[in-house]
Amino acid sequence: MDAWEAAVTGRAPGVVRVGLAVPLSGPLAMTAPSALGLATLAAGELTDAGGVRGRPLELVTVDAGRRPAEVGADVAALQAAGAVDAVVGFSTSDVSRAVAAVLAGRTPYVFTPPHEGGRGTRGALRIGSSPPVQHAAALAWLVRHRRARRWVLLGTDYVWPQAVHHAARAVLRDLGADVVGELLVPFGPADPGPALDLVRRTRADAVLLSLVGRDLVAFNRAFGRAGLGRRVVRLSGALEENGLYAIGGDDTGELYACMPSFAAAASDAADEGQLALQERLAAHAGPDAPVVCAYARGVHDGVRTAAALLDDRTPARPRPPRARLARADGLVFREVGHPA
Repeated sequence: MDAWEAAVTGRAPGVVRVGLAVPLSGPLAMTAPSALGLATLAAGELTDAGGVRGRPLELVTVDAGRRPAEVGADVAALQAAGAVDAVVGFSTSDVSRAVAAVLAGRTPYVFTPPHEGGRGTRGALRIGSSPPVQHAAALAWLVRHRRARRWVLLGTDYVWPQAVHHAARAVLRDLGADVVGELLVPFGPADPGPALDLVRRTRADAVLLSLVGRDLVAFNRAFGRAGLGRRVVRLSGALEENGLYAIGGDDTGELYACMPSFAAAASDAADEGQLALQERLAAHAGPDAPVVCAYARGVHDGVRTAAALLDDRTPARPRPPRARLARADGLVFREVGHPA
């Protein structure tokens, strides 16, 4: 059900409605099929298991890929109409802050992706990782094993990349590595030239990428065309399976990610939970089901967490993912270390 229809029809006593605020447009829209697939899988499995107090779950989609004020207005309309019992989703942090401010603790809000850390907003439950938890072990592994001593920090100019850069500076300083350049850029298609020039000019060994979605894809494509891929390590806290496919894979061996889930890896490192989830999604949506990516896996956990909250049960919060570092190898992620 879309947000407009739910706001017009208002409360539905016979069902539990969960607002699903995920990017259907904007830089992260490439993840939408995966997110919608995993959210409907979670809602269907919960309904088949008895629902929430015997009521089935319905999802109400809100496009979280727009400007914060637009997304906030849609969520406010749903709340005013009593049309949703909870909201779950992922987005950029500026959008999530707008959603949390509108809900103001009156409606449960489960925010699922990696987040900027710090104090949360009343009524918002964050189940992802903060920048230090997500990045510290990966940075340490690359400094020690790939001799990545000179770093450029490159991200989009909003809350999450700013927090990632702040955390990375502290971690790299403690490791004896140097930040030799930093650049924050606006959302949207941009000339990659200044960023590439910064990498060359500073003689960087490594780039920490906090770009997201299609902007991350565009930069990685340009990076490869510039011939920098085999000389300079790249680490991303936002690269997931859909993004890797969109880039076209990587044959340099120097593209790394520290997202909490990855596509099927080598048999000795495969995530059995991820593989089982992909199998259940394929059974639910058919053989053309989208890939299970980190963002979608978070939404699946978020829907289940919201259902537990609405059922007056203490939700079994997803276990925090252990620190992971994966290297892109063709179109497959391979885990290359076990950072503590």
